[in-house]
Amino acid sequence: MLRNAFEPWHLILIIAVLVLLFGSKKLPDMARGLGRSMRILKSEAKALKGEGATEAPRPESATGH
Repeated sequence: MLRNAFEPWHLILIIAVLVLLFGSKKLPDMARGLGRSMRILKSEAKALKGEGATEAPRPESATGH
């Protein structure tokens, strides 16, 4: 049923509806905000991975022996 969910004409229709709803002036601002959000999310994910790598040895050294 969802095998061919997004064909090119679906995307064109979605873009057309977005332009009609929000207007051409607000779309660049929305895209810019989305790009900033994605960059923040990416940097936070990298920070979490970095913290996970530095915290991995802790449980072994915290045995108290």
